[in-house]
Amino acid sequence: MSWNLRPAKTADIEVIAELRATVMRADLERLGRFDPHRVRRRLRDSFSAEHTSVIETDGAFAGCVTLRPAEGGHWLEHFYLAPHRQGRGLGSAVLGTLLGRTDAEGSTVRLDVLRGSAAQRLYERHGFTVEDEDPVDVFMVRAPRAAAGRPG
Repeated sequence: MSWNLRPAKTADIEVIAELRATVMRADLERLGRFDPHRVRRRLRDSFSAEHTSVIETDGAFAGCVTLRPAEGGHWLEHFYLAPHRQGRGLGSAVLGTLLGRTDAEGSTVRLDVLRGSAAQRLYERHGFTVEDEDPVDVFMVRAPRAAAGRPG
């Protein structure tokens, strides 16, 4: 499967909001927090086309990811893959590419994931560790790795 990242456009917001609602529904329901309007509104309220990439596989929309600059590094946000694209290595490939970029910059990456989400295992495989938790979210951090050929 071939894939690429393209810069998001403002016009992508609705398809991304729908994907978010689909992907997060089971975890939010398990936590007793699913609201079909709120899940879409939260994406719309925080959407930044400037820092978001659309993931395409074989030329078709497959997901999105936001890597937002923040104090002390970056926040990884809104990383969603269409259900039929999950579990096939695409998330790992995309995450590895993004972390290669942040490693080259020497940047720390932070994220939060819903408590009990299968996505937490993906992040742990890529070197994220739990920094803090609350009843809903698990906050994770990953320090930059030394780039190949660079002392570290």
